[in-house]
Amino acid sequence: MAAQSKSAPISPWGKAVAGASGAVLANALVYPLDIVKTRLQVQVKPPSTAPTTEPADPVESHYSSTWDALSKIVADDGLKGLYAGMSGSLLGVASTNFAYFYWYSVVRALYLRSAKTSTPPSTVVELSLGAVAGAIAQLCTIPVAVITTRQQTQRRTERKGFVDTAREVIDGEDGPFGLWRGLKASLVLVVNPAITYGAYERLKENLFPGKNSLKPWEAFLLGAASKSLATIVTQPLIVAKVGLQSRPPPERKGKPFSSFVEVMNFIMEREGVLGLFKGIGPQILKGLLVQGILMMTKERMELLFVLFLRYLRTLRTKQLQGIVQSTAAVRSISSAKPL
Repeated sequence: MAAQSKSAPISPWGKAVAGASGAVLANALVYPLDIVKTRLQVQVKPPSTAPTTEPADPVESHYSSTWDALSKIVADDGLKGLYAGMSGSLLGVASTNFAYFYWYSVVRALYLRSAKTSTPPSTVVELSLGAVAGAIAQLCTIPVAVITTRQQTQRRTERKGFVDTAREVIDGEDGPFGLWRGLKASLVLVVNPAITYGAYERLKENLFPGKNSLKPWEAFLLGAASKSLATIVTQPLIVAKVGLQSRPPPERKGKPFSSFVEVMNFIMEREGVLGLFKGIGPQILKGLLVQGILMMTKERMELLFVLFLRYLRTLRTKQLQGIVQSTAAVRSISSAKPL
């Protein structure tokens, strides 16, 4: 298998399609966890003096744990509540991962070509390449993330489709620029995929040296471990980004946050430092499963691309040989005819 990978390198386009396909499959399988972690991250802990009666609106409810959130969402809105905004989310996942893997492949190839060395890039270089690719991807795809976050946190009575939610964002205080809310936080958060894929490449080299095609369980293990590490390091920024992109809490009377630092201060004033890590349980579980499935699927998809390219080359070679043989046969018949 390794020989096949070397003889038929995959283009950035192929890597992008493989990465996007794996990401869509993985996120579709664990989407309810995405809803739960978003709801947990946008909720504001009620003061101890507040009445204990919970409001009827499930988005306004206070969730004490992942299981509590799952139970309340299903009780209030049925199973479909766990899949609110799924189509927009998967569109965002596909576009973000396609852009990331494409640009990561491009910038990595450019670096290796300019460095003129066969040795693998250092950890710092891997992180830098991942950050550059992530920044380019975020600039192109953040509007979809903003719309999806709004859909996931809409009140049950105000649910809208993807296009209508986009209009709601544009009609807001920031106008069309509202679709890029949280851009600064998103650009800072490019360290998350940078840490993830930098750690993945480093672990791959250390645990499976010289192995170009990993087994499914190997790719899953490396993907899960690298994503868990990245999530723990960047969780406060993830919470702040979700706060920026969602509807402001009732206490702010409709006034949106202006920066992720303001979101973090707002949370710490009411919930302390630990508030910056709310929703980390489902965030890590989702990330672990998604990244594990993604990398496992991506490795298989890349192998399929290699085999498909080899098949096309073989088919083309046979066709060329057939044409050459047919031409030779025609010539021999022509030369054999008497004048």
